Amino acid sequence: MLKGRIGLYIIQSQRAAFFSTSQQRWQTNAAAAETRDDPEWLQAKPFEEIPRANMLSLFAKIALPGGKYKNLELMEMFKAMREDYGDVFFMGGMLGSPAFLMTHNPKDFEVVFRNEGVWPFRPGSDTLRYHRTVHRKDFFQGVEGVIPSQGKPWGDFRSIVNPVLMQPKNVRLYFKKMSQVNQAFVQRIKNIRDPSTQEVPGDFIDTINRWTLESVSVVALDKQLGLLTEEGKDSEAIKLFKHLEDFFVLSADLEMKPSLWRYIKTPKLKKMLAAMDGLQDITLAYVEEAIQRLENEAKEGVVRPENEQSVLEKLLKVDKKVATVMAMDMLMAGVDTTSSTFTALLLCLAKNPEKQEKLREEVMKVLPEKDSEFTEASMKNVPYLRACIKESQRIYPLVVGNARGLSRDSVVSGYRVPAGTYVSMVPIGSLTSEEYFPKASDFLPERWLRNANDSAGGCPANDLKTKNPFVFLPFGFGPRMCVGKRIVEMELELGIARLLRHFSVEFNHSTKNAFRSALVNLPNIPLKFKFTDLPN
Repeated sequence: MLKGRIGLYIIQSQRAAFFSTSQQRWQTNAAAAETRDDPEWLQAKPFEEIPRANMLSLFAKIALPGGKYKNLELMEMFKAMREDYGDVFFMGGMLGSPAFLMTHNPKDFEVVFRNEGVWPFRPGSDTLRYHRTVHRKDFFQGVEGVIPSQGKPWGDFRSIVNPVLMQPKNVRLYFKKMSQVNQAFVQRIKNIRDPSTQEVPGDFIDTINRWTLESVSVVALDKQLGLLTEEGKDSEAIKLFKHLEDFFVLSADLEMKPSLWRYIKTPKLKKMLAAMDGLQDITLAYVEEAIQRLENEAKEGVVRPENEQSVLEKLLKVDKKVATVMAMDMLMAGVDTTSSTFTALLLCLAKNPEKQEKLREEVMKVLPEKDSEFTEASMKNVPYLRACIKESQRIYPLVVGNARGLSRDSVVSGYRVPAGTYVSMVPIGSLTSEEYFPKASDFLPERWLRNANDSAGGCPANDLKTKNPFVFLPFGFGPRMCVGKRIVEMELELGIARLLRHFSVEFNHSTKNAFRSALVNLPNIPLKFKFTDLPN
């Protein structure tokens, strides 16, 4: 008990140290709120009038046997809470968790993002932060990575990694290497599918995970791990996939539902820490092997051109600890997230053959032959491919929502909300609403395309597209936008293009409950896709 409380104290102390500057600014702004005299603020309702969830009742619904939300997955729980409490309501903290203002109103999303400050404060990731600031503090030594860090430490980290990861010209250097991985992906599909039905086994998500980890590895470490060949079958990667699943499921339970983990080391916390230890050990082994290889090459006088240098090699020139942690995070964060997004895309295309064929026509121009190589020039002109990816992300969103801490007083849904308030933004209802997306239940990539009569440089004159860009932000917004956005987009584009060039893809099974909701949405059904060979 004492050890757990000491852990809680350390978390809270370090969090206070991280945010002392921001909190002081927030408190100053809050104190000045009474003198604010702009019309919007004066006309807004007081913060105290925001509808509030009764915490005893809410606790009973979430935590007690027979509770309304007890057995609901996160996405369903958030939908049910919206039905019970409305589009905007205040939810107090439970068992040490912070209080949140919950909003489903897309107009509020823009207000919150526009008021997030230079170093956006993103609530959440407490379990990951605990692992890196307390449990394995000896290794991370204050360099926690882009996900759990906040304030200046986060800003310093992003300033180092952004030039390498966020500039399109740097990402395009990996076209050829990722293309090689995709060729191996195609071959593995041919090897594992049933000769008579052409269907892959129900555990096809394992192959997709192998592809995503292999893809991110060639970018992060300049190394193919051999996961798509038989000799890679018993790799440490299998353990990595299990640890990742445990992390996403357990973290969601610990952080988004009432838990005593902030006071004592609960069984779920211990299991989560064990999963994180396993992830750290496996990814660090991959990274250290790559570092040793680079050091040996340096001793031998090997100098490689920029287009053959991994993300790790580039970052090592700046800061070894940052390079190591970033490479580890790429291997950890780049698997389940991309695999789920890719699965969603495959399901949408398999269930909409006319859209798949339209996309294939575009792909044929980029890859005239099955073994053609991608080029920077050809991949600049694939609007329908990018539209299909976007639409699949709308149909099957990866996460429930996003959150920020307000850096200044703001008006949210007509209420005065003081600086320092945590706001949770939940777009899932809007993504399937006719108000924001006409024909919302249909898979219509066309809603993301510009019409022929669109004015140059103006907004797309497309009636299918939402008029509020803050409704749909699959990679986040602003300075804390996903640092791996460029790499993930390239991975998805090259991967699906290569598969559609080789195969016609079908899914002759139900897609009901296709995903289950954890920290990210994970595939929940057997993925028995049918891959039929196409003529050259």
